[in-house]
Amino acid sequence: MRNASLFDLSGRKALVTGASRGIGRSIAEALSAAGADVAVTARSLASLEDTTAAVRAAGGVAHAIALDVTDVERCRAATAEAADLLGGLDILVNNAGMEEVRPSLDVDEALWDRIVDTNLKGAFFCAQAAARQMRDAGRPGAIINLCSLTSEVGIPTAVPYGSSKSGLLGMTRALAAEWAELGIRVNAIAPGYFRTAMTDVFYSNEAWQHSMLAKIPQRRFGDLRDLHGIAVFLASDAAAYITGQSIPVDGGFLASI
Repeated sequence: MRNASLFDLSGRKALVTGASRGIGRSIAEALSAAGADVAVTARSLASLEDTTAAVRAAGGVAHAIALDVTDVERCRAATAEAADLLGGLDILVNNAGMEEVRPSLDVDEALWDRIVDTNLKGAFFCAQAAARQMRDAGRPGAIINLCSLTSEVGIPTAVPYGSSKSGLLGMTRALAAEWAELGIRVNAIAPGYFRTAMTDVFYSNEAWQHSMLAKIPQRRFGDLRDLHGIAVFLASDAAAYITGQSIPVDGGFLASI
């Protein structure tokens, strides 16, 4: 087998949540470029038009599905819909997420539930639904969860978010151990500092940018293209013996603190 073919996703069927913009859209485009057919989700179908158009313009196959991951029954229905549209399911990327910066003494139950239900509960039930599809079809599969640097380190004013992402890391490891016998690998990507619509509030502060860049050995923030290789790798046969791992893509931030 040629090395390049290890990364070939031709014939694979992938579902990417939270793919209307930012990291989710970029990963969906990367999986498609590697040969996968993709189904993408967001709360509204209209918000997915740019993603599906970009994939199709590049010669790929894309389907849009409305999904609010805090609705467990909808997680199950949307995953089944994706499998029907694609003709199976081999890859799930749990990217849907939210963050709101707030001092911990001001966090209320509504904010806690909104963040944890989106980032952790929703990811679990999407993973469960995808694993059932893979098991029932007798297909091996790859599940990729989007963790965070806050899965590993504490960030002030981001306690609900960090708690959800730390939980997602624990979930990744536990599901990897449990589902290995089904031929399902479960791994995580932990992006460092990437400017997206969700994180733009930080980057509007020039002092924060200078302070943070000084802590990143590569002295730059992440570009969304920096996530393409790791996403394709973890979804592909090149990662066939890798499961239960979280891989930081952070310019050396975690290694240097």
